[in-house]
Amino acid sequence: MPVLKGKTAVVTGGSRGIGRAIVERLARDGAEVVFNYARSAEAAEEVVRAVEEAGGIARAVRLDLAEPGAAEQLMETASQGPSGGVEILVNNAAVNLPRAPLAEIEEERFDHLLSVNLKAAFLTVRYAARHMPDGGRIINISTLNTVRAVPGVAPYMISKGALEQLTAAAAQELGERGITVNTVSPGATDTDMLHDANPGDVLDLIVSITPLRRLGQPSDVADVVAFLAGPDGRWLTGQNLRASGGLS
Repeated sequence: MPVLKGKTAVVTGGSRGIGRAIVERLARDGAEVVFNYARSAEAAEEVVRAVEEAGGIARAVRLDLAEPGAAEQLMETASQGPSGGVEILVNNAAVNLPRAPLAEIEEERFDHLLSVNLKAAFLTVRYAARHMPDGGRIINISTLNTVRAVPGVAPYMISKGALEQLTAAAAQELGERGITVNTVSPGATDTDMLHDANPGDVLDLIVSITPLRRLGQPSDVADVVAFLAGPDGRWLTGQNLRASGGLS
């Protein structure tokens, strides 16, 4: 029997990249997966179709997590599924800004980034603290950049560093209910976001200093998330698993 059968999982930002891989993996493990997307209905429909063709169940919800009430609405929608709740929450959604020094970052764009990367995660975790059944799983997706800083991405690093602190606080508060809360911090992963932010020569350099000598694949990260979401991850909480191929 699939290890997550009968459970409902929420994945924020599940229509592409790492989020899509997580949706597909959790569905393959038996969960009914609800994910949001902000723009491309075509991409979201493709994910649902791929999951269904593999024998799984996924539901796509068009919600921009920067909008007031969207995070709670996503959780409420997922709670209306067969299990009557949300047993697994994966906060994956994130946006980035074009690389720029601190002096040039616009306040409005910084606020939008924090709304998606941090505030939405806080609100979904708050919802879970109120409604998630005992024994649930919360996984927040961060980045290796919180320990390996690079110039020009301060807003992204700030948001993800705060997300890691949310993990630590929630793990302490929710542990007595058997709810585990962990972070997964990918290294350089072969996604649109990575390629948009880095020219080819930079990616070649990253590969050369990664012990496993390649870029990560979204499925590499999804497999780590699946471990934490399943029964084998029951004794890990408050941890940050750096899924980076050794890059650190």
